[in-house]
Amino acid sequence: MTDLSNLPWKKSTRSSGNGACVEVAITADGIYVRDTKDRTLPPHKFNFKEWDAFVGGVKDGEFDL
Repeated sequence: MTDLSNLPWKKSTRSSGNGACVEVAITADGIYVRDTKDRTLPPHKFNFKEWDAFVGGVKDGEFDL
């Protein structure tokens, strides 16, 4: 189990100045994602296979509106 209090969070380069930011932390056991507007919520954890599928979907436009 990863200690979530000391994760190496990195803000997305696509984050805006209005606080609509996403932060990601990569660890040995997976990738954690959190919304910087409400850090009281637990981060979402992806395993590496899930993360690769998510990133692939983003690149392919799967989530475009």
